[in-house]
Amino acid sequence: MQSLLVAATHKEIENLLNAFTFIEKQNANLSSYIYQSHKIDVLVTGIGIHSTAFYLGKYLSDKYRFAINVGIAGSFNSNIDLGSVVNVYSDCFAELGAENGEEFLSVFDLGLIDKNEFPFTNGVIENKWDLKNQAIENLPKVNGITVNKVHGNVDNIEKVFQLFHPYTESMEGAAFLYACRLENIPCLQIRSISNYVEKRNRNAWNIPLALQNLHKCILNIYDNF
Repeated sequence: MQSLLVAATHKEIENLLNAFTFIEKQNANLSSYIYQSHKIDVLVTGIGIHSTAFYLGKYLSDKYRFAINVGIAGSFNSNIDLGSVVNVYSDCFAELGAENGEEFLSVFDLGLIDKNEFPFTNGVIENKWDLKNQAIENLPKVNGITVNKVHGNVDNIEKVFQLFHPYTESMEGAAFLYACRLENIPCLQIRSISNYVEKRNRNAWNIPLALQNLHKCILNIYDNF
């Protein structure tokens, strides 16, 4: 079984890769590994929508049984514990549109794209695949937004929450789901919560715990296939 593991940065997966057996480096961004009976190509795209879209466009293909996007994320829900791992089953491009004074108009509001034009469903990209795996089924299913600029202004956080009611925020997730839907590749977006979406306060983040729990979860997912 061959799969594609996608991360924005090497730092988010470097400890996870210690559990894999290295096979070869195909190029600067793509390397091959073995974990138990799984052949895993690991793609490090770089941060952001543009990098994720470009490298998935180059390397995503139907040779992969499934693809997993892994990484850390901020959460709009302050009741969830830092380090919690979630399955982001729907995502959207939260900044794709125009401003009209204080009002935000999405590309769907502007009539540039129909909100149900494939691969969108009511303006969001949903993960339509049901990968039978107990480790996945045990994860909370949440909705996310993907942005170019992470939120750190209280007023803007409230505005975006009222628009999309998101649970998580990342800089790559919707681009990943978009590419997988268009290529008809079963996929997962697995995120571990490193911080809350609030006025920027790096002292309140817990990236080590988030990465530790993320890596355990990914190994558990592969163990259950």
